[in-house]
Amino acid sequence: MKLTCAIIDDEPLAVSLLESYVLKTPFLQLKGTYNSALDAVGELTKQPVDLLFLDIQMPELNGLEFSRIIKEETRIIFTTAFSQYALDSYKVNALDYLLKPISYPDFLKSANKALQWYELLRKPSLEQEPQSAEVESIFVKTEYKLVRIELSKIIYIEGLKDYVKIYVEDEAHPILSLISLKAMEEMLPDNRFIRVHRSFIVQPQKIKVIERNRIVFGKTYIPISDSYKQAFMEFLNKYSLFS
Repeated sequence: MKLTCAIIDDEPLAVSLLESYVLKTPFLQLKGTYNSALDAVGELTKQPVDLLFLDIQMPELNGLEFSRIIKEETRIIFTTAFSQYALDSYKVNALDYLLKPISYPDFLKSANKALQWYELLRKPSLEQEPQSAEVESIFVKTEYKLVRIELSKIIYIEGLKDYVKIYVEDEAHPILSLISLKAMEEMLPDNRFIRVHRSFIVQPQKIKVIERNRIVFGKTYIPISDSYKQAFMEFLNKYSLFS
């Protein structure tokens, strides 16, 4: 799936940075960049995009005011240097909020959130096809490139400070990505993945053996910490993965 997008920011350097991020994100298609909301209002109201990266503090017409003008089908990710606007951004139903200076991992996390939202929107309803609306993959940055990972192949994820190791079926080595485990957890559907330790997220459907409060994946033993144990057991019972 491709998402059309546009950028509005009165700072040329900010526009250039976001444009570079969009151009290296395979599922985003840039339709335009604008240095003011007034420049964009005519075109984007006639030809709306899927996703808009919108600065908040701009002269004449600010981002919050502009967000109330464009059509509801356009989802907004606000970009701003001022954290006090966070609450206001969610009052206008923004999809996400990025605080400048914006790193590419943070940008990619927000873009993935938009992709997942549109995948759910554009697939048949749950009543017609119960499992068709499930997000099937995510993009992660690794070694200066983007890699698409099928969720069904992820076994577990290990957090290492600002990095994660993603262990995937049929891959000889884990995929290393510059993103926190918390951010990774927020990207994953919570009906398929669960955190069992401050350093580990697992996909319960891949579990074959649990031994002495440890999940066994081949020669790897993942501890189930006390703080996550109850939620983990409730998850297993809820989805009837094990007898």
